[in-house]
Amino acid sequence: MRVIPAVDIQGGRAVRLFEGDPERATVYFEDPIEAARHWQAKGASFLHLVDLDAALGRGDNQRVIGRIASALDVPFEVGGGVRSLERAHALLELGARRVVVGTVAVRQPEVLASMLEALGPEKVVVSVDARGLEVVVAGWQERTALEATALSERLWQQGVRALIYTDVRRDGTLLGVDPTLMATMRRAWPGELIVGGGVGSDRDLETLSELGVDGVIVGKALYEGRVSLERWV
Repeated sequence: MRVIPAVDIQGGRAVRLFEGDPERATVYFEDPIEAARHWQAKGASFLHLVDLDAALGRGDNQRVIGRIASALDVPFEVGGGVRSLERAHALLELGARRVVVGTVAVRQPEVLASMLEALGPEKVVVSVDARGLEVVVAGWQERTALEATALSERLWQQGVRALIYTDVRRDGTLLGVDPTLMATMRRAWPGELIVGGGVGSDRDLETLSELGVDGVIVGKALYEGRVSLERWV
């Protein structure tokens, strides 16, 4: 199982949000490039970058992401506001290994289909963000009537092969993962499954490894020393 450090970018800084609330952000690095370099130096083999401003429709940090790409030797993926094929192309041209699509996968499946056709499933990963199993979109600000398991089935049929599931109720809280929920998603998704939300200790990572997930996105627990990345590389 791969542990993937998260570098969330808001206002040009590396932050972590509490339960996805942009008004409850903790700044860990003034320069996201230093955050990315830090986790690379610690042995990370892959990074998860999120443009929070783009996700919330408050601008974007594309220039910062380009600078991060120039500074890294390890591959990375980028999410946040990827709502068009043009935006996806732009991020891939900056050096991203793949793009992470969220809201579009729910609201505009035809746009997701165009990405899969133009870029291939290896370049597109879908992020299913949910409060438990209730899917939320638009930077976690809007609720939907969809269940994560039902959406996952639709995405698989559409050709998606890599999925990120985040339990947004726990994201940034250090409260620990919900093993029952994570097991439900593991049963529901036959492809590559990366999860996140609530990791607070190495024991959480052990639990997820036992459940057979392929990767875990970890933010606050790494930044605050609750989890040792070196143990998992």
